[in-house]
Amino acid sequence: MHLIGMLDSPYVRRVAVALQLLGLRFSHQSLSVFRTFDAFRAINPVVKAPTFVCDDGTVLMDSTLIIHYAERVAHPRTLEADDLPTFRHDTRVTGLALAACEKSVQIIYERALREPHMQLESWMTRVTGQMLAACDGLEAALATPHGAPLTPLRQAGLTTAVAWHFIQQMVPASVPAARFPRLAEFSAHAETLPAFAAAPHGEGLVAGAG
Repeated sequence: MHLIGMLDSPYVRRVAVALQLLGLRFSHQSLSVFRTFDAFRAINPVVKAPTFVCDDGTVLMDSTLIIHYAERVAHPRTLEADDLPTFRHDTRVTGLALAACEKSVQIIYERALREPHMQLESWMTRVTGQMLAACDGLEAALATPHGAPLTPLRQAGLTTAVAWHFIQQMVPASVPAARFPRLAEFSAHAETLPAFAAAPHGEGLVAGAG
């Protein structure tokens, strides 16, 4: 199995951490959808990160779908909760974390890809508000967990930790850490775990992959 994409993407990093926690062997190629567009397109014409090449050559994309596949391969190992109430809560938390990722990426693209005079302040205000609302939801979930407490070893906690770390690396001025002390503490703890440390945010490779 082969993971393609850069670890400065929260979606790529989410998959890289999940694959390790599931105990799956994989190789990793750090290709950029911008700087190495042609090389990426040769693997996946859609040029979407993460891209995942299965052992039989099937090409998958979208972090959630890739993780669903990985769960089937790793069965009975899983990153999902066993009981329905905790699973339901975790699903809500995962949605909030992915929304926070999505809105932060929209902010980054608006700033990086548009000329300053073309950037829409009203759009930035709206997207930033959505990102903050998602983070508020995550902070509240950590304060009053439903079912088993959130942990970076389950998918909801994993995605939450990756999302927060990405936001603080890329758009920290938009999301002050002092407003979200539980999120900051939760993510800092996750970053000390082997699966997270082996796939640090940035342009490098997953340690030990391949």
